[in-house]
Amino acid sequence: MATTKTIVDVNLSGKTVLMRVDFNVPLKDGAITNDRRIVQAVPSIQRAVDQGARVVLMSHLGRPSGKGFEAEFSNKAAADRLAQLLTRPVLLGDGDVGGDKDFATVQAMQPGDVILLENVRFDAGEDLIDKAKKNPDKKPTPEQEEKINGFTAKLARLGDTYVNDAFGTCHRKHVSMYSVAKAIQKRGGAAVAGFLVEKEIKYLAEAVAEPKRPFVAILGGAKVSDKIKLIANLLEKVDTILIGGAMAYTLLAAHGVRIGKSLVEADQVDEMQKLLDRAGTKILLPVDHLATDDFKAGKPVSITGVDIPDALMGMDIGPLTIRRFTDVIEKAGTVVWNGPMGVFENPDYAAGTRAVAESVARATDRGAVSVIGGGDSATAVEQMGLGERMTHVSTGGGASLEYLEGKAMPPIEVLDKRA
Repeated sequence: MATTKTIVDVNLSGKTVLMRVDFNVPLKDGAITNDRRIVQAVPSIQRAVDQGARVVLMSHLGRPSGKGFEAEFSNKAAADRLAQLLTRPVLLGDGDVGGDKDFATVQAMQPGDVILLENVRFDAGEDLIDKAKKNPDKKPTPEQEEKINGFTAKLARLGDTYVNDAFGTCHRKHVSMYSVAKAIQKRGGAAVAGFLVEKEIKYLAEAVAEPKRPFVAILGGAKVSDKIKLIANLLEKVDTILIGGAMAYTLLAAHGVRIGKSLVEADQVDEMQKLLDRAGTKILLPVDHLATDDFKAGKPVSITGVDIPDALMGMDIGPLTIRRFTDVIEKAGTVVWNGPMGVFENPDYAAGTRAVAESVARATDRGAVSVIGGGDSATAVEQMGLGERMTHVSTGGGASLEYLEGKAMPPIEVLDKRA
């Protein structure tokens, strides 16, 4: 099967590289609170710089209105941090993303120069391809098509080689992720993956396609409806699925277990019963819980059995479940984890997530392959100082989820392939 070409397959000397990165970093009072996504993009950027390319970076930040520049969504903080990491100046693009000022700046750049364009979502054309899916015929309207094509042309003229190093957005068929790559290919230019996207594909694909056994999936988070397709896809491949977090309560309700005031998706209970019947013994659910009578006020925590009293709501897995889950994890050959075991942001309910994270780290230490599927799971292991002990911590929560579900990923599929 043909594999995706990467940045090592092309000579970037003398090229103007248009690279999509994911600098959608958290900010507080204008300062970056976690620069992990910027740090992980540095190897691809540095390779282009070292080969004497002019490097034009594209990224989004948050969800601006698409009506032009908005200061709170500016990429300035990311440009400043990247300059520190590269130890060289990083220019910041104009508020009219890809407009005439950006074009003139890029034309004047010298080999090794770097510019980070302003937030691509300042232009309404960026995400209209995805928004068009909501139309009955699933095609852009003529007006949307005009905006998509206009923004594509503005960005594509800024480079002759395209690099996708933004895995966190690879489930989005946006202009900077998809249309620009096609436009550059049409002109005869290359469109390849950066080091980060290459790494994501490697670990996510290999973990599922050729896992070391036993293969254990750990799933948590709030809504089971968000992960039905993932569970169904993994059932055919894994040896065991451990399910915690709020999504477990819908599955427990399908089992006839009392769940008190816990979060439940009532419209999914029948579907979960069918899933559990199909899964047999592959799915393990919590057998005890940490519970409270008031989520917001943080009232005293109680440890319950498998049934949760009517006045309480589950907030984390209990000690018996922790032992049961960690026994399975530490015998695993491959572990894929997506979603926390409880409301880990509150220290009172972080024990389950911490225990699972430490167990996955121990399994990795003894040779297991561990893939943390982005989102809250990645946040948890990083906050707990365990990220370096995992085989791979994905930068894309939604993207990793869809990749594991087996969904199409157009921004990856569009890239050049090796023969």
